[in-house]
Amino acid sequence: MARKPGSRADITGPRLREVALRLFARDGYAAVSMRQIAAEVGVQAGALYLYTADKQSLLFDLMKSHMDAVLEAWAESAPPDGDAKLRLEHFARFHIRFHAARADAVFIAYMEMRNLTPENFAVLEDLRKRYERELEAILQAGQAEGSLNVPDTKLAAMALIAMLTGVNTWFREGGRLSRDRVEDIYVDMVLKAAGAQAPAGSGETISR
Repeated sequence: MARKPGSRADITGPRLREVALRLFARDGYAAVSMRQIAAEVGVQAGALYLYTADKQSLLFDLMKSHMDAVLEAWAESAPPDGDAKLRLEHFARFHIRFHAARADAVFIAYMEMRNLTPENFAVLEDLRKRYERELEAILQAGQAEGSLNVPDTKLAAMALIAMLTGVNTWFREGGRLSRDRVEDIYVDMVLKAAGAQAPAGSGETISR
């Protein structure tokens, strides 16, 4: 499997991932061929198999890398245990900011689950549930302390993540609202959706 002159593993591997991510997000996994990816990378089609077993493995690697990065970044940024409302706000801002910088990876992570093999689907589903449980734990803490009120914490966690992820589907820089303003509005909606309550007699509101 010959490489084109000048091809190097430390360049071609990352380039392969970059190109596959862009093409899968633009055209859809099913419509993209390994030959097309190879042409964009600048190597012969056979050379791709030096870096990935097949197209399914490439998709799985891209999706798993994204979820691993989400969980790692959350673990590094998560606030200490404390007021659940503040933790919920922190989660909402984290989710919007992290995903805004990774639009193609986010799109693939949510739209291409159907194209994974059952084994790969199970791995990604487990990673997604781990992330959902981080938010659910915040909601459960809020229920216990009386600062949040939702009828079902698991359902609420999935719904809130879907809402926050939705920013990526429509937000464009230079539009009517700035990213910071959109973030503030979404945080307010998340808090209200979670039934955030101000401490009695504090005069605090959740509006921003």
